[in-house]
Amino acid sequence: MDASGESDLGMAPNVGGMLCYAPCCIGAIVSIVAMVVEKQSRFVRFHAFQSLLLHVAAIAVGILLGIASMVMSALLGLLGLLMNVLGMLVFLALAGLMILLMVKVHKGEAVELPVIGELAKQWM
Repeated sequence: MDASGESDLGMAPNVGGMLCYAPCCIGAIVSIVAMVVEKQSRFVRFHAFQSLLLHVAAIAVGILLGIASMVMSALLGLLGLLMNVLGMLVFLALAGLMILLMVKVHKGEAVELPVIGELAKQWM
């Protein structure tokens, strides 16, 4: 995949790919738009699919950690607090990963995450 060339999004492919990893809902929205609109740049399409899969996985992990935290708090008290700390650490790790991906994709590198990257390749 090449980060040079044209993109249907009206921006350089490296910028379009980088915006797919933007935090919060912005990256997910850009990814959905890129999946629908982008036909020229395989670079942008790959990062749109990978980013969307990463966002879905992050939401699923967040929900599971939240449920586990509530159950642990109700049953064991202190373990619920430890689950909250674990949730914060996972959130910080995910934020760091997103920032790293944004930097690398902006440089034009095609970073493929384990498992999620393979799925993104198959679906694009």
